[in-house]
Amino acid sequence: MTFNQNNQKTFRFRNFKVYQETRKVNMQIKSLVKKKFPKEELYILTSQIHRALDSIILNIAEGSERGTDRDFAHFLNISNGSLHEVVACLDVAFDSKYITEKELNENMELLEGLAHQLTAFRKSLLTKPTK
Repeated sequence: MTFNQNNQKTFRFRNFKVYQETRKVNMQIKSLVKKKFPKEELYILTSQIHRALDSIILNIAEGSERGTDRDFAHFLNISNGSLHEVVACLDVAFDSKYITEKELNENMELLEGLAHQLTAFRKSLLTKPTK
C-alpha cells in the first residue's frame, strides 16, 4: 500500500504531531502488553488498555472533523481522559507485577509527553482568535 499525499489534505489529523506521536505510543504500549501480560488478563486489563489507547487516537481523528475548534478541543479532552486511563492501567499492571518499575517509568515518560502535547494543542484551539 502506497502513501497518497492527497490523503493528508482530506484527513488533516494525520498532519498533527500529536496524532503521529499517539500512533507511536499506541504501538509501543501494545507491544509491551502483548509481551508481558499473562493470558488470563486478555479480556480484562489487556483489553481495557487497548480500548483506552485506541480511544486516544480515534478521538483526535474524529474531533478534527468537528465544526469548530471548541468541538475539537472537547474531543482532545476525551483523548486526555483515555490517556489517564492507560496510566491507571499501567499502575495496576505494575502492582500486579506484570511489568517492571523501569518499564512503568519508561512508558509514563512517553504518556506524560503525550499528555502535555494534547493539553497544549487543546489550549491553542481554545485561545486562538476566531475569524
